[in-house]
Amino acid sequence: MTAVQTIPTERPATKIVVVLRDDLAPWQVANVTAYLAAGVAADVPELVGEPYADADGNSYLPTLGLPVIVRAADAATLAGCRSRASARGLPTAIYTAAMFGTGNDRDNRAVVAAERADALDLVGLAVHGPRNAVDKVVKGTGAHP
Repeated sequence: MTAVQTIPTERPATKIVVVLRDDLAPWQVANVTAYLAAGVAADVPELVGEPYADADGNSYLPTLGLPVIVRAADAATLAGCRSRASARGLPTAIYTAAMFGTGNDRDNRAVVAAERADALDLVGLAVHGPRNAVDKVVKGTGAHP
């Protein structure tokens, strides 16, 4: 009989929230969410758990050890989230509409660098930090459908 590992019931001190613009196509929702979650994982490697293995001995990659909460907002609310995250100094990953037209990371950085922060055409952002600070950043967003 395989031992069942218990899941801690203690609430984590931090959280990850992805906020997506509410007019994205389904393929864009999946793409942007994956992109932004990877940004958080790259910035905070200690959030990545241990690799997985099944009973047959097959190995699988580790994943984030925290759930990723996905929210939705209109463009103005999304811009406000970015501004509040910046003001609080919270690590933030962004995805702009122009990034849909690029094919590589270098060009992604170039289209972001071409815009001032308050002019970014955001379609998504991810923020990680203390629970109460992140809640204040994403205030005004709604549950993603």
